[in-house]
Amino acid sequence: MSEKMSLNQKIEKLDAEVEWFYSDDFKLEEAVKKYKGAMQIAKEIERDLNELKNEIEVLSEDFSK
Repeated sequence: MSEKMSLNQKIEKLDAEVEWFYSDDFKLEEAVKKYKGAMQIAKEIERDLNELKNEIEVLSEDFSK
């Protein structure tokens, strides 16, 4: 993704991509491209969540000292 999106924006975009598969706009010819795009967004969300988890763990360790 070229622009910097917040985690919530990425989740909303992923939701919209998934909804496309259930919509009247669904076209089999576009499904692979849409699927790949959705997977890329999902990977970004997973990476963002892992970064947040790591940050929380570091903060937790600092407070436990």
